[in-house]
Amino acid sequence: MACAGRWVAVGKEETAQMLRYFGSQVKHFRGLKGMTQEELGKAVGYSLDTIASIEQGRRPPPLKFFDPADCVLCAGGIIANAKRFLEFPRYPAFFAEFADAEAKAISVSYYECMAIPGPLQTEPYARAAISAYCPPYSPEQVDQYVAARLERKALLTRKPPAILGFVIEHAVLRRPIGGREAFKKQLLHVAEAARRNNVTLQVMPDGCEEHAGLEGPMTLLETEDRRMVGYVEYQGGSEWVSKPEDVSVLHQRYGIIRAQALTTRDSLALIESLAGEL
Repeated sequence: MACAGRWVAVGKEETAQMLRYFGSQVKHFRGLKGMTQEELGKAVGYSLDTIASIEQGRRPPPLKFFDPADCVLCAGGIIANAKRFLEFPRYPAFFAEFADAEAKAISVSYYECMAIPGPLQTEPYARAAISAYCPPYSPEQVDQYVAARLERKALLTRKPPAILGFVIEHAVLRRPIGGREAFKKQLLHVAEAARRNNVTLQVMPDGCEEHAGLEGPMTLLETEDRRMVGYVEYQGGSEWVSKPEDVSVLHQRYGIIRAQALTTRDSLALIESLAGEL
């Protein structure tokens, strides 16, 4: 596994090579037509920067780029057909490896202080949260990442079931991302998930005078080969925690956080009350 920073998931080098080759083909056909990058961008509805990034292989082309570009550049189907072979990332690069491990995990424990945990998010909430990312994702990327995030909900109902624990800050449950009506449905969805027999969900109250989670959100996984690992995110990247002594610290922290949080019964009652206020 990767250790730290904004790392790329396994197998992405092959994709990068394909993107560079595809970009070289776009540049080749653009040259044959005698067009500048700016002229091609205007013809297919994308900015000069986007065209430059595609030609340099620095970003996947939007799905709506292929057919118009093939037509404008008279590429005879070479550009249009490439979309069948290029791999489009379902997650931001720094998150892809975690998503794969999460889907296969025996158990996962989440502490979240910023947003509703991914496996509990509804479509409107996920779309609003992903659309708020800075610098902003393209519309195509937003669609891809929303779809991928919603796939994480399968963890709740997977067979054999994963054992899931959530501790969510009270403030997160008062932050109406996506608007009041959408957020009410989000809270009701969280409450429904909390009733599942493979889910333990607790709320960390605002008035807690002692708090073991001040260093930020974290996730603890028991992997499919029964190893215990941690995962943390921060501004600009993420990090796997795999050394036994470091994982032990996270487990100790998480245990204290759970002890400081409301009981599962009181947490469910609070979530239902908050939904009723919207």
